Amino acid sequence: MKPSVLVVYFSQSGQLRTIIDNMLAPVKDQLDVTYSEIELENPFPFPWSSDSFFDAMPECVEEIPAAIKPMSIPDKNYDLVILGYQPWFLSPSVPTTSFLKSDYAKVLKGKPVLTVVGCRNMWLNAQERIKASLQNVGARIVGNIVFADTNHNLVALFTIIRWMFTGKKEASGMLPEAGVQTADINAATRFGSTILNSLQAQKLDELQPALLAQKAVELKPTLIVLERRGITNFRKFAKYIRAKGDRGNPERKSRVMLFKRLLLTGIFVLSPISGATAKLQSIFKRRSFKSLLSYFKGIEYKQGVI
Repeated sequence: MKPSVLVVYFSQSGQLRTIIDNMLAPVKDQLDVTYSEIELENPFPFPWSSDSFFDAMPECVEEIPAAIKPMSIPDKNYDLVILGYQPWFLSPSVPTTSFLKSDYAKVLKGKPVLTVVGCRNMWLNAQERIKASLQNVGARIVGNIVFADTNHNLVALFTIIRWMFTGKKEASGMLPEAGVQTADINAATRFGSTILNSLQAQKLDELQPALLAQKAVELKPTLIVLERRGITNFRKFAKYIRAKGDRGNPERKSRVMLFKRLLLTGIFVLSPISGATAKLQSIFKRRSFKSLLSYFKGIEYKQGVI
């Protein structure tokens, strides 16, 4: 009998669905795969408008769910669940949170879960929140694969802004393509046989070490420092903005605009300084960062690490 795999995912642009399809392509005939897409009743726009994008931050960071459309999930004894998601504002996207806090997440209870992340470059806090949510619904995380934009930080910022607000992913002018590079998306096929072998051998507890041997998670120490700083500020601003109402409330627009201005200033003006200080911190605290790198590449969950 073929191993049964459930894929639950949200892919606003379609990139993450392509990644998962490529990942499973070499072994799809040896698996019984069911796809179930997460869709909101009132979906976010894509391309985004500036106002709708920045106004989404507070609910995203505070993990406040929105209504989702009915999901079709056949009643099967799944051997593995693949959860595909993107981080928004260093947190799980609103659609992902909405699924994990819905009754549909009951399908995860007692199941092994492989998370697949598609992101620009920061995913640590989002993955920690996903770990906590999976623990809350009684699931067991057995693996994590991260697909990130490997361009220089500032270059990636320009390309992701172009993609989010115009819908243009392909290279143009002096800018490369946005998001996860095509070569890395195509290379996702290397993980298929590793997943299949772990399922057939019934050794999912050994899946993450096997994936790491294939460079499933690449992480720079400086990102740990930068993300810790970023999520601390996001949490403060999320509370500050939500004090004026829920998403879409005009009463909070001035606070959202303040957040937008400060964030863009931090990204384009202060990021070189922040990057330099983060680099120094990672060097002077090399031993503790070695332990953190090992933790974030793994699947263990400890509350309050980030």
